[in-house]
Amino acid sequence: MIKNVVGSAFMFGRCLTSVLWGIIADRYGRKPVIVIGIIVVVIFNTLFGLSTSFWMAVIMRFLLGSLNGLLGPVKAYATELFREEHQALGLSTVSAAWGIGLIIGPALGGYLAQPVEKYPHIFPKDSFWDKFPYLPNFIISAVAFVVVIGCIWIPETLHNHKCRNESIDNAETLKNGGNVAGKDKIIQKKENLLLNWPLMSSVIVYCVFALHDIAYQEVFSIWAVSPQRLGGLNFTTDDVGNVLSISGLALIIYQLIIYPYVEKASGPIVIGRISGMISIPLLQSYPFIALLSGLALYIVLSVASILKNLLSVTINTGLFLLQNRAVEQHQRGAANGISMTGMSLFKSIGPATGGAILTWSQKRMDASFLPGTHMVFFVLNIVEGLGILMLFKPFLVEKKKTHSNQLH
Repeated sequence: MIKNVVGSAFMFGRCLTSVLWGIIADRYGRKPVIVIGIIVVVIFNTLFGLSTSFWMAVIMRFLLGSLNGLLGPVKAYATELFREEHQALGLSTVSAAWGIGLIIGPALGGYLAQPVEKYPHIFPKDSFWDKFPYLPNFIISAVAFVVVIGCIWIPETLHNHKCRNESIDNAETLKNGGNVAGKDKIIQKKENLLLNWPLMSSVIVYCVFALHDIAYQEVFSIWAVSPQRLGGLNFTTDDVGNVLSISGLALIIYQLIIYPYVEKASGPIVIGRISGMISIPLLQSYPFIALLSGLALYIVLSVASILKNLLSVTINTGLFLLQNRAVEQHQRGAANGISMTGMSLFKSIGPATGGAILTWSQKRMDASFLPGTHMVFFVLNIVEGLGILMLFKPFLVEKKKTHSNQLH
């Protein structure tokens, strides 16, 4: 419960400000927002590690989410670094970073949290680390500080090519007796992102899959450590971390080496549909995996976790591509801000919802219809199935290529 509240505070904060940060990135550049976001990580992640009460921890996570507009501009930045035919590589790199997190996160938490208990000869009792046993937070902040310094040398990708042309158009409008303000209103109306259905349809689909993914992650972690009498695996948290680390390593290799070629061969929509369809029977097989034991259980679960994460990231990366291709460069930050807002809102409710459904399913182990954990994975598949249906026309529309798109 506490973990859900703290996690939701971060997502809720990000939900409130993502569009604002996107607009700032469109006006002042991607680099300033990225640098500010990393500095915020350094400050508020450290303060989170220094929290002395539950509400201080919640407030620090909320501020970290609301003041850190990093992820949306990073997606725009990754798109703009590459020509259109190589944008899949840029955005798959962003997704691969999540895989790195799956490897490093469990390792940091497992080996470095509570350092006084695990390494008493290095971290003595009644020391600073005894009062604030969250060593991983400080390590992450230190790494983020190094990254901030490295960001000094990264190039800016926002280039307002159209400024000169717009000035010429305005001068011609005045010369012909027209009204520049009226012209600006027309331009603003044409640039209303909420009326851009290729963008909004991909954002809505992304939100559905984001809800599914965060609920799955919560269910997987709790299900794996649950006792076998409740349909769980009776794993330790270290066992779960090892499985996630293996999945993260496979994810990095897939995203950086394989996905760009797959996307180029089939397109983001087709491969997304196929991935979703494969994911449904895979997910429904999890309760049967729980019947295994020993090495067979560990191997089969690791393979299933790898496949599930690869399929999920394939869908999400494809949707990132559709979102960034649906707008021109000068609106890409705001477009990703809208996407981050929706995603954060759904992810703020996903963990609690997933955990509640798992708890309910474990109370009906003797039910005649979908007993025990069969039910929770069935519910997850309903959400997945809804997302798959939305990947088809007429709901999901891919923006046609135009000359202006190709310029950016």
